[in-house]
Amino acid sequence: MAEQISNNPLKPLTQWVNLQQPLSFDDYCQAGGYQGAKVALQHSPKEVLDIVKNSGLKGRGGAGFPTGMKWSFVPMFEEGDEDAPDNKYLVANADEMEPGTFKDRLLLEGVPHQLVEAMIIAAYTIGANKAYIFLRGEYHLAAKRLQQAIDQAYQNNWLGEKIQGSAYSIDLYVHCSAGRYICGEETALINALEGKRAIPRAKPPFPQVSGLFGKPTIVNNVETLCNLPHILKNGIEWFQAIAPNSDAGSKIYGACGRVKNPGLWELPMGPTLREVLYDYAGGMQDGLQFRGLLPGGASTDFLVEEHLDTPMDFDSIAKVGSRLGTGGLIVLDDKNCPVAMVLNLMRFFAQESCGWCTPCRDGTPWAVEVLTRIEQGRGKIQDLDTLAKLCDFMWIGKTHCALAPGAVEPLRSALKYFHDDFLQHIEHGCCHYNPSMTAKRTHVSQTHSSQSIKSPLSPKAGQ
Repeated sequence: MAEQISNNPLKPLTQWVNLQQPLSFDDYCQAGGYQGAKVALQHSPKEVLDIVKNSGLKGRGGAGFPTGMKWSFVPMFEEGDEDAPDNKYLVANADEMEPGTFKDRLLLEGVPHQLVEAMIIAAYTIGANKAYIFLRGEYHLAAKRLQQAIDQAYQNNWLGEKIQGSAYSIDLYVHCSAGRYICGEETALINALEGKRAIPRAKPPFPQVSGLFGKPTIVNNVETLCNLPHILKNGIEWFQAIAPNSDAGSKIYGACGRVKNPGLWELPMGPTLREVLYDYAGGMQDGLQFRGLLPGGASTDFLVEEHLDTPMDFDSIAKVGSRLGTGGLIVLDDKNCPVAMVLNLMRFFAQESCGWCTPCRDGTPWAVEVLTRIEQGRGKIQDLDTLAKLCDFMWIGKTHCALAPGAVEPLRSALKYFHDDFLQHIEHGCCHYNPSMTAKRTHVSQTHSSQSIKSPLSPKAGQ
């Protein structure tokens, strides 16, 4: 198998992916695996940190924060320092539950040794001797393959005591999530890993100072980590030369919806939305027209036709009013109702709210109620003002974490770009995407016309 493997410098993350039968330890090494970890062990942790910083690697989980800078917030201590903590931790966030996103699964199932090697490099750099892969509970095949790769790494002294004859020791564990979207937030993930209720923590202190079990902890996305072996093996200049813009390296982009070729593609960072949608996803299915898309999973703002020539990098997408997020396109066509699509997403977020803060706990189900009323043809024009106020009520700085602000991004942008669709539901009690529902919606509207719809935040009767 290894003899058939060729290195692709433009697709470092996916060049060895084999979903049918991932590379064994021997084949992975023969293909060039664990060379990055060898380079890391030949340098001091400080030197490796500088390499990662200077590479320009940014987080691929959604935030786009510089990876080396994030690591630099972990307190560094000299050997024998009495103030040094007795342990630090590294956690790979593999709890991939963002709707429309499935890039990490490709890496977890297709080349598990790559993540194992990456975690060795990251843990060595920050001085952690224990590391965890926090895995989405439904990823059963990934759990099996990761454990096989970990076992092989232990057998070949890449994990365990004094790996490869060095003074460094590391243990690596797979932890399967119980299944909550909120665990994508790093401090909620840490609480879950400790066996506690999965709710985000107040910051500060940040995990880099006080994280898992109160010790310094780094939480990185799977795709972010998987860049490390290639940066260490091939160098900073190679990594920066992959992309033609300020965001170095490659990125795994995806597309789902009614496109001809839904899937995943590793590309140099910065292809335009149009290139991903038409050149790779094949454009819309026959008989359908493009209306809009969410560029980075469910918790990003809609972009429309006028934005299709925008490069898919962090800064460019932000300039047109959305976020790169996970890089997974959710595509809306002209035969699907944007009101129904936003309602479907908001139901997901309302279900996944941890319930800790009032704006999210009460705001998301309230938005579901108002959207349901509109979608069923029972809405009023005032409901649009209510939805706009809810978007402000749940915006950044007003909630305990980023779940609620992310939940309203598709809603607030849909109100902007698909305003006429909302009016169609309100003024005509129907949806022109499905005319056969007109009579039914009119009947529903008449049935509920005399009923009072209360929101979770409405005053109780008599108050």
